[in-house]
Amino acid sequence: MSSERIVTASGFKDKPVWFSLINSAWKGTYFLGSRVKLDKDHLIRLARKQTGLHSFGQDFWEEPLERLLDAIAHEADLHPIGRFITQERMKSLLAIRLRAEEAFRKNPQILEQELYPVQLICGLQRTGTTKLQRMFSADPDNRVLLSWEAINPLPLSDQPDEIEQRKKAARLSEKALKLMAPGFFSIHPVEYEKPEEDILLLDTTFLSTTPEATMHVPSYAAWLEQTDQSPAYEYVVKLLKHLQFQRPAKRWVLKSPHHMEFPDLAKKYFGDVHYIWTYRDIRESLPSFLSMVAHSQTIFSDQVTMERVAAHWVRKTGYMLDKGIQFRKEHPGEKYTDVMYHQLVSSPLSVIDDIYRFGDPVTSDLRDRFMNTERSNEQYRYGRHRYKLDDFGVSTEAIDDLVRMYNGFLNTLK
Repeated sequence: MSSERIVTASGFKDKPVWFSLINSAWKGTYFLGSRVKLDKDHLIRLARKQTGLHSFGQDFWEEPLERLLDAIAHEADLHPIGRFITQERMKSLLAIRLRAEEAFRKNPQILEQELYPVQLICGLQRTGTTKLQRMFSADPDNRVLLSWEAINPLPLSDQPDEIEQRKKAARLSEKALKLMAPGFFSIHPVEYEKPEEDILLLDTTFLSTTPEATMHVPSYAAWLEQTDQSPAYEYVVKLLKHLQFQRPAKRWVLKSPHHMEFPDLAKKYFGDVHYIWTYRDIRESLPSFLSMVAHSQTIFSDQVTMERVAAHWVRKTGYMLDKGIQFRKEHPGEKYTDVMYHQLVSSPLSVIDDIYRFGDPVTSDLRDRFMNTERSNEQYRYGRHRYKLDDFGVSTEAIDDLVRMYNGFLNTLK
């Protein structure tokens, strides 16, 4: 057990020796033409070659992809491994679109389904969203998005073992992440059979905040904030319908802080939504997230700085919070449950009872399931994560306005 591992915010540049050696050697061969191409037409050709399919469906995703690739080319400063990972991920996202269009063509009844009601966990990052989502997975009536499904939401083949094929691919991704960034699991464990964020489905539209969390792409992030996300949410509904077609349940439990920025679109496209907001002292959650971003970005670039990460995400956090609060003010009649982090940690079943007040009662058998799942997800099983604001050159005074906005809204809930 790796519980003795201590991962600090300032240790984000600590990488395995082999990782640095490969990057250095690979970069030294660029003059031979070994630099991985990140070009839209090239990526499209790779995806079509991999799948043998041609149609991507609607073309709304093309401009977002072009914007993202331009930002990567001029701002992200990716190292060779980062370029390779990015190419493989983008190729995979395009392949998902190809497989989805083919599946919808062959089985039009998939899109004729009603989307299940949605329980939407949408608190800020590092406020207990993962903990809560994993507890929810204990209820067999809850349809959660598992990590292996998020990576490949559609079958890779028509073979009887296709689910195992997808699980194998996800296991390899998990092992690769552990090799490249062994400390990352102390911050956010990414386990192939555990629930994962549905933002990975949004990634297929290239209208997603994932890139700005994993790379330095400020021009793309700024463009994204000013761009209509409706096509992205509309497309994700299609993928969710395919997923519930594959594995039915009673309701969806989705989770991503991304939705705090777009709760209006969740309402418009998901339909029956129960918003579950998680809260934690922002002076603790913010540096935890900044550390997570820094550790994530070094998987792609060796030019990451703590100050740059903070400059982007302190502002962005305020922007997301403001959007979420504004929605709450304009739509007071929606279904909301507010979950305090300290209560989730100290009394998780009371949180579950509060959330389930809108639906079926929690039986004794279900309570046992919840607690067994809670115990199996021990918080520090991969190690401990240490962080503080001044690691990033940010003083508590510098986020006073953010704290006031956050606490001011919390006071309205009392």
